Amino acid sequence: MKKIFIVICFVLPLSFFYAQQIPQYSQFQRNQFVINPAAAGVYDFVDVTLGGRWQWLGVADAPKTSYLAVSVPLNFKPKYYNPGIRTSSGPITNPEIKTGKLKHTIGAQVLADQYGAFRKLSFSGTYALHLPISKKLNLSFGIKAGLSNNAFLADKAQVLNIMNPSLTYTDATYNSYLSNQSNKNIMEIGSGLYLYGKRFFAGISADQLTRDLVQFGNGTANFNPQMHYNVVAGYKIKTGENLTLTPSVLLKYMRPAPVSIDVNMQIEYNEWLWFGLGYRHTDAVIGMLGMNISNRFKFGYSYDFTLSKFNNYSSGGHELTLGLMLGR
Repeated sequence: MKKIFIVICFVLPLSFFYAQQIPQYSQFQRNQFVINPAAAGVYDFVDVTLGGRWQWLGVADAPKTSYLAVSVPLNFKPKYYNPGIRTSSGPITNPEIKTGKLKHTIGAQVLADQYGAFRKLSFSGTYALHLPISKKLNLSFGIKAGLSNNAFLADKAQVLNIMNPSLTYTDATYNSYLSNQSNKNIMEIGSGLYLYGKRFFAGISADQLTRDLVQFGNGTANFNPQMHYNVVAGYKIKTGENLTLTPSVLLKYMRPAPVSIDVNMQIEYNEWLWFGLGYRHTDAVIGMLGMNISNRFKFGYSYDFTLSKFNNYSSGGHELTLGLMLGR
C-alpha cells in the first residue's frame, strides 16, 4: 500500500498530545466566571459577557472560540432608568464588590470552540453560594453542569502523500475512518471555590470532572476529555489618587502536561480606563486595554504576540469582550 500521511487538524486531536482541551483566555482577570463557576455573582447585578478569541492568525483552521456568559443574583432587584435623572458624570467607575452577606447566584454559559478538524459546542448551568467570612471577605462555592457536543469536521481533514505533499490520495483506510465518525455528546461537570474582597481574590476550579463517564452518540471518534484545574489569585494596590495596580497569576494544569502559567499586570485609571500587560510562559506576550463605556456597557481587547515557533507562521491572536451590566 502506498505510504500516506493522514492530516487531521494539526496531525492528531489535541487530546492525543495531552494539550489544553478547554479554551484559554488572556483577559481572565476581568472575566473570571468563564474559568471558575464560583466567581458568578460577585457583583450584585445581572452580568452578561459576550466574548470571542482568534488564535494563531494566518494558520489554516487555527483555534477560534466564542462564548456567552450570564450570571443573575437571586435577590436581584432591577433598577429602572429615569431619563429625567442624571445618574452619572465623567468616567464611569467600576461597580462595587459587596461582601459581608449571604448571596445566591445562578448562571449559564454557552461556548463554541473550533480547532482544526474538531468542533465543540457546549451549554452549562451554574449555581454559586456566597458565604460571608467577615464584613470584608466572602467565600463562594460554585458548580456547573451541562452537555457538550463534540464533532469531527471531515471537510477540514485530508490525506497527503508524504513523498509529495502536494498530491492527495483517496485511501480506503481513511475513507473508512471518516464514514465511522459522528457527533459525541458528553456530560460535563465543573466546580470551584472563590475567596474575594474589595481588593483581593483567589480561586481554584476544575473542569471535565467526569471525563467521558456519560456520553452518547455513534462512531469511533474518541475525544478523550481530561480533567483541567485552574488556580487564580490577584491583589489590587492603590498607587495614587487615580491609579491602581492589580497583579494576578493563573496556573493551569492537565495531567500529564506541565503546569501552564499566565501572569498579568493591569493598571486602572480612575477605576474607569485600564491597560494591561501579560505573559503566558513560553507562548505569548499579551497587551490589553478596556474601559467602562457607561453604567451598562464595558469592553476589553487583548492582543497575543506569539513567542513560540508559531511566530514564523502566525500574526498573533485577538480577544474581544463586550459586557452588559443590568441593574447597577
